[in-house]
Amino acid sequence: MLARVASRSLRFVQALQQPCRNFAEVSVVPDHAETVHAPTEQQREFMEREQRFGAHNYAPVPVVLERGEGVFVWDIDGRRYYDFLSAYSAVNQGHCHPKIVAALLDQVPRLTLTSRAFYNNVLGEYEEYITTLFGFDKVLPMNTGVEGGETAIKLARRWGYDVKGVPKNQAKVLFAKHNFWGRTLAAISSSTDPESFGGFGPYMPGFETIPYNDLGALEAALEADPNIVAFMVEPIQGEAGVVVPDPGYLSGAHALLRRHNALLIADEVQTGLARTGRLLAVDHEAVKPDILILGKALSGGMYPVSAVLADDEIMLCIKPGQHGSTYGGNPVAAKVALAALRVLVDEDLAANAQRLGELLRSQLQAIRSPRIQQIRGKGLLNAVVIHEEPGAGAYDICLRLRDAGMLAKPTQGNIIRLAPPLVMTEPQVLECADILKRAILSFDRA
Repeated sequence: MLARVASRSLRFVQALQQPCRNFAEVSVVPDHAETVHAPTEQQREFMEREQRFGAHNYAPVPVVLERGEGVFVWDIDGRRYYDFLSAYSAVNQGHCHPKIVAALLDQVPRLTLTSRAFYNNVLGEYEEYITTLFGFDKVLPMNTGVEGGETAIKLARRWGYDVKGVPKNQAKVLFAKHNFWGRTLAAISSSTDPESFGGFGPYMPGFETIPYNDLGALEAALEADPNIVAFMVEPIQGEAGVVVPDPGYLSGAHALLRRHNALLIADEVQTGLARTGRLLAVDHEAVKPDILILGKALSGGMYPVSAVLADDEIMLCIKPGQHGSTYGGNPVAAKVALAALRVLVDEDLAANAQRLGELLRSQLQAIRSPRIQQIRGKGLLNAVVIHEEPGAGAYDICLRLRDAGMLAKPTQGNIIRLAPPLVMTEPQVLECADILKRAILSFDRA
């Protein structure tokens, strides 16, 4: 895996130094797409500045963006691209949705931050809306997805001691292998990816991992240890490559956990908020988790907002002073999140994601190329698994996509994740499927 990171970094540097091949030279640019060249001198200046003054903890696709609207983003040279990453599903509502922008601009001149030392006149309305929408008694507002994960684990541990009766400091939380919920010390302590946890120990105690999509492994772990208080799981594993579990996995897991008096924590930071064709991914199996974590699209990409939802038996285990956040639940966040949720509901973006996801997968499955190993996904969270060859891997395909006006980024080395904003239209999906087809087939003809 370290070699894979080094290879990506080398290719990034090479992309800065040398122009990419003109896409028109391989005759794969659709007639309706503008030919896009390698980063210009101006773009390279921006990239080199980031490389010089910023930490090297990311390896971005070489393009410098300055504007976004709906499903599109534009670079500093005015070239337009379809966005097929959506900021890792943070902009489900599309870039700069006017209703969410209006909510932000309305609140910012009024009151931005009080901390939770005082009440404000916005938070309660947001709390009522989100708890009613998802069917929980209470919400605990935070800022980022990883904070939501940490909050959920604290809640589960406290519930384990106060309600389940687990001995002091003995509570255990299960995670699925290949999970990803952030890069804090707690998050990497549950990781099975050496790129995430390697060199950062010692790790959080009381965390154990079991195979994903394996009810037998979950049952065996629960039967072996009565101090397990929760299982935290992504309904679809996003960073692992859009790994979709078997039908019945989530409902089966919930039933096992209830039998053993343990909690289901659904990490819906990436899969939730209409991305998979339902408001929540757990809705595909009619499962109500004991603790729900939301983030990313909870603000439509406008502002860091996350939330943890649970019923009173769990949420009220935490008392004043035992958990909090200076910015969590601030007036701007509450106003923005309320607008973002209303956009999802009012525009029925879950139904749009379901319909267009089926269309996209059918178009991709019709591509005949030895480079495609598998197409998988739900709604508008999809992946193309690529058979990698030197100079013709997932990253190389993403560079060709960029040159044709479509932005995507690999995960796990050989997987291209496809997650456009949910406001996409059917003609746009067909256009993007054609761009992807031509990009992949161009390597077959090379």
